[in-house]
Amino acid sequence: MLAAPETWVAIAFVILMGVFAYVGLHRTVLTALDRRSARIKDELDDARRLKDEAAKLLADYRARRASAEHEAQDIIASAKAEAERIAADAKIKMEDFVARRTKSAEGKIASAEAQAIADVRAAAADAAVAAASTILSQSVKGQVADDLLAAGVSEVRAKLN
Repeated sequence: MLAAPETWVAIAFVILMGVFAYVGLHRTVLTALDRRSARIKDELDDARRLKDEAAKLLADYRARRASAEHEAQDIIASAKAEAERIAADAKIKMEDFVARRTKSAEGKIASAEAQAIADVRAAAADAAVAAASTILSQSVKGQVADDLLAAGVSEVRAKLN
């Protein structure tokens, strides 16, 4: 049994462990492991805290984005309503403008028609007076002719104008 190399490896291992225990290496290793465990725990706590903060920021940004989208939709709806109102006002103003222009044009046409009728009547009266004057002057002579002519001209002018 002492000749087997495994026996000597076992004896050397036991002696080495005894020396480590005597020197207190196990306490140093345990202390280092405890420090490393505490450092890893702190890093995990920091990671959880950062994860929670990131989740809060993400939720905040999502809420802001939803709010901004809602606000943008409200602005678009408001702009559409304003555009429709402006278009309706413009249509009403255009219709009113066209109606006023039409009425003005009709008034000018009526005035021109009345003026044309008056001009035709005046021309007809002048022609009738001239014709009556010519006919009467050729058929009636003397003072009676002049009196009839003046009375007739006055009467025709009064009736035609």
